[in-house]
Amino acid sequence: MKPSKFLPLIPAVLILGSLMLPSGCANTTTPPSGGDKDTIPPVIRKVAPLPGTINVPVHKPKLVFTFNEYVKIKDANGVFLSPPLEKKPKASIHGKSVVVTFESDLDSNTTYTLDLTGAIADNNEGNLFPGYTLVFSTGDQIDSMCVTGLVQDCNTLMPMKGATVLLYKDQADSAVFLRRPVAAAKTDDWGFFSIRNIQDTIYRVYALKDENNNNLYDPDNERVAFLDTLFRPSIVYNDSLYEFKKFDMKDTALCLARKAQLELNVFREKPSKQMIVKKERVGERTAYLTFMAPETNIHDLRIKGLPREKIIRQFNLQKDSLELWVNDQRKMPDTLQLVIKYDKTDTTGKLKPTEETVKLFYSKEQRAELMKKQRDTRSRKHEDTIAVMTTKADPATIEQYGYDIEFKYPLIEEAWDSLRFRSVNPRQQEAKGTVTMIKDSTNLRHFRVMPTEPFQVGYDYFLKIPYRKFRDVNGFYNDSTELKVTLPTDDKLSSITLELSGVRNKYIIDLLTEKRDKIIRSFIVDKDGPVVFPYLKSGSYCIRITEDLNRNNMVDTGHLLEHRQPEKVRFFKLEDKFLIKVLERAEMVWQIDMEEMFR
Repeated sequence: MKPSKFLPLIPAVLILGSLMLPSGCANTTTPPSGGDKDTIPPVIRKVAPLPGTINVPVHKPKLVFTFNEYVKIKDANGVFLSPPLEKKPKASIHGKSVVVTFESDLDSNTTYTLDLTGAIADNNEGNLFPGYTLVFSTGDQIDSMCVTGLVQDCNTLMPMKGATVLLYKDQADSAVFLRRPVAAAKTDDWGFFSIRNIQDTIYRVYALKDENNNNLYDPDNERVAFLDTLFRPSIVYNDSLYEFKKFDMKDTALCLARKAQLELNVFREKPSKQMIVKKERVGERTAYLTFMAPETNIHDLRIKGLPREKIIRQFNLQKDSLELWVNDQRKMPDTLQLVIKYDKTDTTGKLKPTEETVKLFYSKEQRAELMKKQRDTRSRKHEDTIAVMTTKADPATIEQYGYDIEFKYPLIEEAWDSLRFRSVNPRQQEAKGTVTMIKDSTNLRHFRVMPTEPFQVGYDYFLKIPYRKFRDVNGFYNDSTELKVTLPTDDKLSSITLELSGVRNKYIIDLLTEKRDKIIRSFIVDKDGPVVFPYLKSGSYCIRITEDLNRNNMVDTGHLLEHRQPEKVRFFKLEDKFLIKVLERAEMVWQIDMEEMFR
């Protein structure tokens, strides 16, 4: 195969354009004294060896890229070799040239690509070189196949910039942990990747958020994605393929027009090792432990000098964080000695019942603050002598969530029948009502209070929590408080209604902000019917739907070795767009066939 066949890889029109520029406009190491600011990126004038060169020496080859002006290395990680070596290539500046060298020998009979996207900028104004990929071979031929794809976060489906996509001919599950790939590429700002000049063979495909840039998967520190099936490329690379052109990442239309053959959803696996990774005494009677892995199995737990029944404990939903409280009003020692027996990973990598003694002591700052309060009662705050609680009654969500009450510490005395609920209608007529209390199954300090009658527009509703009806583990009683709420009456507010059909599993439906970084409201459904998001301000929203196959009311991650993907996430789209624009005074209703969406 002749190297000249690959000469179109160097944009000839750019080279000609650079030669036509007046010499006074070209950048040098000394900025020009006047005129308009230089906004033209550097242009390659010469490449050695030429694109498509075969039989390149494996020992200490040197690649030289000569530009029309002085340049600098903006990002050394942007110099990316595929397939990667154990040590990354080194790039240095020699005059107007970038010289790339290798610390170790290349593999024989291998097609390589070296990509410079995002790596080079001009020396004065910092104009970024749009990128260039050089292909060459240490054998007597150039591989000709290619593949494109998209890498995104499994929960938000947001594109993942800077992920590493890896192709393996070795189909063993251990390959991504132990060996470097036979081809690789980095994703751009849009999570898009393109890998060219690869063999026509069968691959396993992975993507990593490769934190240490070693092109190997570290399950305890990195996120991963994998393709469910084996993959064989079907497209022959040529210079005219749209997906392989170098685009300005700010040009949304051009970037989104690229077609992705593969889609990879990145997730964080449950850590493979189990142990206590953090401990903290956060109060006289309060502490917590953090474990490396979820689903912690505790066989026994006690605090020296205290009966077991005096300990109140609570796991979080993932069972990787444990809160502890001591239900005893006696003065606690400076150090609590917690004896815990749990399944811990031993030196062979297996879980084994292990007993540890964990010392829970005050920090220097906590100790100083405690001594100050003991010496000077005037330094005590009101919240130091009451059962602290936070209450919330959001008019926009009161119908769904009710009154929200959370105590800082667990209760040892509670009188929910003491709550007083009343309503006042628009004619100022008052009526008493009744409420029910709902305990949070995942947080023993959190409660919801729901009126037994539906809320009505125009009514004022009052919930009173009387004084000294609730007592916490510190022995303190609550203050009284009254919450007032009225349903929103702003006629500019809008609503979204989803008419669900084909519901065959359990689903978590979240209304998210425009950036998909915050849940505004959430529903869990397992049957056909409407889901209503009322009282929405005008703006842009996203609707995320997660298939909760194991029906545990949470989004479960994947597992690489078990070939289990994270639970499926879909976004409701209008005209192929994630964002839903809500105008004022709109009542928006859409039909969603859940079976079709998750097919």
